[in-house]
Amino acid sequence: MKLTKTAIAITVAISTLTLLSTTQASSHREAPNITKIPTVDATDFYLFNSYESERGNYVTMIANYIPLQDAYGGPNYFAMDSDAVYSIHVDNTGDAMPDISFNFRFSNTLANNNMGVKLPIGPAGNQRMVAVPLKNVGGISADSSAALNFIENYTVELKTGASSAMLTPQGGGVFTKPYDNVGNKTFGDAEGYEAYAEQYVYDAAIPNCNWPARIFVGQRKDPFVVNLGETFDLVNYVPVEGDSMPGANDGGGFPGGITQSSANDDLNDKNVTAIAIEVHKNCLVGSGNGVIGAWTTASLPQARILNPNASFEKAAVSGGALVQVSRLSNPLVNELVIGLPDKDKFNSSMPANDGQFADYVTHPSLPALLNILFRDAVNATLGTDIPDLAPSNFPRTDLIAAFLTGVAGVNQLATVTPSEMLRLNTNIPATPAEMQSAFGVAGNDLAGFPNGRRPGDDVVDIALRVVMGALCHDIPVAGTPTNLGFCSPADAPVGNVPFTDGAPLNASMINTSFPYLLAPLAGSPN
Repeated sequence: MKLTKTAIAITVAISTLTLLSTTQASSHREAPNITKIPTVDATDFYLFNSYESERGNYVTMIANYIPLQDAYGGPNYFAMDSDAVYSIHVDNTGDAMPDISFNFRFSNTLANNNMGVKLPIGPAGNQRMVAVPLKNVGGISADSSAALNFIENYTVELKTGASSAMLTPQGGGVFTKPYDNVGNKTFGDAEGYEAYAEQYVYDAAIPNCNWPARIFVGQRKDPFVVNLGETFDLVNYVPVEGDSMPGANDGGGFPGGITQSSANDDLNDKNVTAIAIEVHKNCLVGSGNGVIGAWTTASLPQARILNPNASFEKAAVSGGALVQVSRLSNPLVNELVIGLPDKDKFNSSMPANDGQFADYVTHPSLPALLNILFRDAVNATLGTDIPDLAPSNFPRTDLIAAFLTGVAGVNQLATVTPSEMLRLNTNIPATPAEMQSAFGVAGNDLAGFPNGRRPGDDVVDIALRVVMGALCHDIPVAGTPTNLGFCSPADAPVGNVPFTDGAPLNASMINTSFPYLLAPLAGSPN
């Protein structure tokens, strides 16, 4: 594609878009309050028709928490908050309220009735039994966890309307979270850790559902990719594809443009904690049109009083009503759409109340801010006279569809309540991993983002293009270039420029079976 001076101008302007975000990654540390409580910080949420072989009638939901985990982050690593409730909500009626919720609560215990593993220290006659400072005291494997000094169990409550039921693992026992991957001396190697973790994938019966769910909670490699360091160094790259196509290595795209490289992914060495559940679609859709909306939240008790004489069992006393402190569905919304004064409010709100944030979508401030800050500089540099760098269609009905209503015939519920949710059409078959487009619907793959979100969907590149007007141009629908009718190319003259941060992501970088995300990076060796 030949890029004009206007395209170059918009390229320079869009390069500041990610700079102006005050966060890191998809939803890592996205609001002022949540930065203080990382154990309940949702990083990414995924909702997709399962593409594991013979699981095409199932829906997978993955909520990632605790951002920016360094694998070597011992000795305590990354336990979930035992005071919190982590939830995945499903709306199947279109009222933007939860019809089904899966609520996860965690408990943390030490070996020996919370006394921990103790060793005899000192000579006979002056010996003391002293608790060790580590969470494991020897090797751990799929065959034995006897050396584990710290155990995380959890419960899963299924709430439907006013009724609720506790799910239990088929075959008995309790749900257990595998210990984080502290290193190869503990677990042997990557295969050893994965064999250990796989035994914590559970089948669980769901009331009034003929098919059991699968559940896993545990540490995984962060699947999200983003070029952070160069972006925050005053966007030290040209954010347009430099090759004729991603990965071509031919320099046939935008001269000087960034090319795809895993070296551009600054989350490549980070882990997260995933809450994953796979449920048969018939048990989620209700009587609707087969489209569901979903999101994840985390809530904490309203009050927490610190214990001045803290112990493992009682470091604090928590009480009062649960207060929602984290919320996530579509990626990058709280980062790039919601204004700073309302970021905490967004995290505490329900989708049904998103009318209060409508102006942020219909009249987004970031494109206007880019125009105010950089139009004169761009025009002076390029010798152009561009009157406005931002898309000019107001209200931004293209963004309304992308964030608030879904697209009719693709991922719109029968009843439309404008609200920020991921929306998935369970009637659109999953695309096999080897055939998926990282650009989802815009890449002629109706099973991808924004029809739900798969771990291999490159949402950073998609978001960059959509915010600058990609939906004003033709996108391939069933192979046919189609304008969705929200706006025209004249409203966004370079909305079809291949914006990218140069950090590649596709389905080949993700597993093809539940829980899909790769095993976590080991804390040792470095």
